[in-house]
Amino acid sequence: MNKLKTIREYYKPIQPTVSKNDNELDYQEIRPDNEIENFVYCFWQLTTKKPLNKDYNYRVVSDGCIDIFFDHKEPTENFVMGFCRKFVQFPLGKEFDYIGIRFLPSAFPHLFGVDAKTLSNQSQELNKIFPIFSEWINSEIKPADSFESITKILNRKIIGFLKNQDIKYDHRFLDSLNLIFQKNGYLDTEIDLNTGLSPRQLRRIFNFYIGTTAKSFSNVVRFQHILNAKPSIQSLKENKLYYDVGFFDQAHFIKNFKTFYGVTPSEAFR
Repeated sequence: MNKLKTIREYYKPIQPTVSKNDNELDYQEIRPDNEIENFVYCFWQLTTKKPLNKDYNYRVVSDGCIDIFFDHKEPTENFVMGFCRKFVQFPLGKEFDYIGIRFLPSAFPHLFGVDAKTLSNQSQELNKIFPIFSEWINSEIKPADSFESITKILNRKIIGFLKNQDIKYDHRFLDSLNLIFQKNGYLDTEIDLNTGLSPRQLRRIFNFYIGTTAKSFSNVVRFQHILNAKPSIQSLKENKLYYDVGFFDQAHFIKNFKTFYGVTPSEAFR
């Protein structure tokens, strides 16, 4: 069994900031082939349906993942974005078409051996981090290719790469990760992650595989748990889901949510 299987089982990273009813933008996700589904959460595309009247700022919410993305029309423009402690906004202009690969937490370092901490809280040119993959995108992805055909090309590439890797897994790290998912991020990482790692080892290994501390990552998991519940403004008032994951009052929850999403819950779920 793949050692990362339980990550996909327990964790569904959501990027919800483009409405399906938006008449100007199109955002879609395609699930990867089964052979790499425990490494790649999805392939995604964000594109304008027509030129916009004004420049668009795309807001990315915190999801704990690492993404490779590129300009569909200019594939030489390719980047990698690491773990982010808070939401990030990208100015995209009036017309754009981006395609990306969203790797599940810890999958990118496991596959490629890159220290996730070096990627955190920023996007960088892919050729500075992973030049071989950047050059492959430059040569193999064509602007005329459809999103569906590009996902097939990306699937084959990552499957081939996985088959040539001898990945080493640290069961103590994976046990810690699974505990965080099972608790929906609501736990004391200094006490509850009793998996054979000292606090110093825990910090070092989470920085390498996730790009941040276990505590910071748990906060993002907790935030994503609330998004996955698909609450409405009314249900948040009535059921107070945030109490179940450790928020002591509404003000604390709203402040935390805004850090990760960029707007308040009432603005996000209206």
